[in-house]
Amino acid sequence: MSENIKISIRGLYKIFGVDPLCALEHVRSGAGKTELLDKHQHVLGLQNINVDMREGEITVIMGLSGSGKSTLIRHLNRLIEPTAGSVKVDGDNVLDYDELALRGLRREKMSMVFQKFALLPHRTVTENAATTLAVRGLSERESTPEARKWLDRVGLNGYGEHYPRQLSGGMQQRVGIARALTSNSPIMLMDEAFSALDPLIRTDMQDLLLELQRELHKTIVFITHDLDEALKLADHLVILKDGLIVQNDEPQQILLNPKDPYIEDFVSDINRARVLRVRSIMKPINGDKTSDVHGEVNLNDTLESVIEKSNGDVSHSYIVTRDNVPVGIVDMSTLVKALVPRVSAEKAARKF
Repeated sequence: MSENIKISIRGLYKIFGVDPLCALEHVRSGAGKTELLDKHQHVLGLQNINVDMREGEITVIMGLSGSGKSTLIRHLNRLIEPTAGSVKVDGDNVLDYDELALRGLRREKMSMVFQKFALLPHRTVTENAATTLAVRGLSERESTPEARKWLDRVGLNGYGEHYPRQLSGGMQQRVGIARALTSNSPIMLMDEAFSALDPLIRTDMQDLLLELQRELHKTIVFITHDLDEALKLADHLVILKDGLIVQNDEPQQILLNPKDPYIEDFVSDINRARVLRVRSIMKPINGDKTSDVHGEVNLNDTLESVIEKSNGDVSHSYIVTRDNVPVGIVDMSTLVKALVPRVSAEKAARKF
């Protein structure tokens, strides 16, 4: 995990209405979203957002409709101006940028992949993929090879002379990803990028994104309302409700230690065996006896795979390895306990 903070957000507020600064004082005095709308006719979009996004990781921002997730991502490149707060990229507050610096941020440092593809219908696939370089002033001779390279990389070799209308939805979104990659920007913003796709195509696109990320190590900010997608993609997960961050942490820790009833409800129906990883429940070896173990598992194996390996025998335990080096031990009794959501375990305990 990288310790370098690429994007740092502090004290970020967004209030929509005729006098947002006046409304901000009501929020800081304790007014919530409903009260602000009913009594002051302003909409609270974001409230005191504080979060760091590490370089080379995928930060997923999720929440239900109206939670503020799309509003938040649009602050990163100042498509939306905040009411208060700071957004720092590589230590520089983008809210201090003049028009020229802001244009450079959008052209050089940040690319964006949209839910609705946003392809130009009168341009070929190659021309669409090369758009970001064309905007920078590069000639067609310079931009076309780069666009074709990334089209090939996302599986669209041979489609360069087609037009968007000739492609399926999944193929069009691959063009959108190729366009973002062609810019060679270190940060990718992806706003509900896969939500318009059919489930099977959506899964393919998630797999493609993870494959590319293993190779490129971009800083990706990904917006979704789908928890399964968030858990699959996220290195760091931020969950919003009514413009507030309810919890943000490594996804495994949110599953194991939800801090709010809202989060508990969110994660209650998740197949924990398929999502949780051995690293989240293992114990350090610390000189413990390891002669009675029944084999080795990788720290990134799912609990589901360990259950299959043990044939369900709760007496088994396994050495946990990373790069073939022992780093911990996991026993099946601990694993079984982790499969029960905390709130369900607490309810069961209260019965006895």
